[in-house]
Amino acid sequence: MADEQDALPTLDFAGVVRTVMADPETFLRYSAGPDADAREGPSRDFEADVELPGWSVTTIAAEPWWTRPVEDWIARRICKYAELGDEEGRRPWLLTGRVVGRGPDHEPLVVDIRPVAWIGDDAVAEAHRRYHEDFEVGRDSRK
Repeated sequence: MADEQDALPTLDFAGVVRTVMADPETFLRYSAGPDADAREGPSRDFEADVELPGWSVTTIAAEPWWTRPVEDWIARRICKYAELGDEEGRRPWLLTGRVVGRGPDHEPLVVDIRPVAWIGDDAVAEAHRRYHEDFEVGRDSRK
């Protein structure tokens, strides 16, 4: 993974959508990037004090049952984990990799990471705009 992040393109929202639609096995990660991840090693379950067998990621491709625009799904996924980008030095980026398990929050754990692109600030802003305009944010599924 190391030394690849300088060469990574930065995508706008439309570019994120095109990338994810072209390869539904693309994942989303918020971190300092591929170089830092390679140096620091895989994710850790701090609550249990256990090193995980890979890096925590989230899926970003729409599920087959999703009937709304794929852009809505992708915007929602970017926003659901946006607080992870609030920590100094963390940014959202896209990657592919081999799933080797699930983390304590049911998230995929991946190895053999291949960085794809950074998600630009304008793409995150567009995701937030779309999410807050098109969803009832905060409404839960209780009847």
